[in-house]
Amino acid sequence: MAGHVTVRGPGGDGMEFVIARNPDEASSLPFLVRVPLGADGIALKVRETWPRTSKVYCHRADDWPDDLEVIERVPVRSCVRRGAAIDLVLDRSREHRSQFVSTRARGREVIFWQSARTTKQARPAVSVPTARAAGRVLEILVDSHERYAWKFDHQQATTVRRALPAGDYAITLNGEIVASVERKSLADLVSTLTTGKLRYLLADLATLPRAALVVEDRWSSVFKLDRVRPAVIADGLAEAQVRFPTVPIVFCETRKLAQEWTYRFLGAAAAHHHDDEHGEERAADLPSAGAVPAAEPKTAEVRRWAFVNHLDVSDRGRLRPEIWDAYRAAGTD
Repeated sequence: MAGHVTVRGPGGDGMEFVIARNPDEASSLPFLVRVPLGADGIALKVRETWPRTSKVYCHRADDWPDDLEVIERVPVRSCVRRGAAIDLVLDRSREHRSQFVSTRARGREVIFWQSARTTKQARPAVSVPTARAAGRVLEILVDSHERYAWKFDHQQATTVRRALPAGDYAITLNGEIVASVERKSLADLVSTLTTGKLRYLLADLATLPRAALVVEDRWSSVFKLDRVRPAVIADGLAEAQVRFPTVPIVFCETRKLAQEWTYRFLGAAAAHHHDDEHGEERAADLPSAGAVPAAEPKTAEVRRWAFVNHLDVSDRGRLRPEIWDAYRAAGTD
């Protein structure tokens, strides 16, 4: 990011952080912001007017037109560049500290606007449990084609590399795969869906007793995509889930939490499969109940029989015991 001048001073010394509407209606980034860094400042296209719930994607603006519709002007207390980041402090009581961070992804520059709150949300402050999954130490098979595979260092599990017919991580019982999990980053998920490969991947997983697809990101991140329409991905995922209801697609925020979810899923699948097998064995040892006895005839049926055979019965109410005895003696039941 260009710029090397530091602007400081109580009340910003006249310096302002300006937010305006992007005049380019075709752009997916509806706002422009002017960061008061350097002689001319830095103009960026942004998705939101402040990083309140998540990081805001930014893109360089070609210029800053004079006739923009300005939404907000905020005095600046401090604007400092520190390496690849610009720290911005506004002169107001709330939503005053933020940071613009420049990084590279897939060979191109990417800029994010973040606050302390959204940075914390991006890396949730949670510690995963250390208890065994389903009370056992798991041996997890890792597909031999899996790059940068999870090691399950913090879980009570061992890993073995092996070519898997479906999924990236699996567990076996008696030499049979009983559960498998496919791991995806959001970018990989989008690529797999838009190329049509996701349907075949889920079809392979659906052939297993239990399977799932876990995503190392948030569901909300789908709606922040800028290279593909979010509705296309949302609809594609919904269609895939309806077509393959036995293979859940689970969003787990981070790599660490996705790994933990996979560990628990495989442990539960192993325990469930074990219970199913032993349940069938126990059911086979139960004594036979024999044939089902014939159902007792209904009163209306016996009354009709009595009328046909000229026995004295009333039109309603209970039948006398001798009528029932005669019906049974006749062998009609």
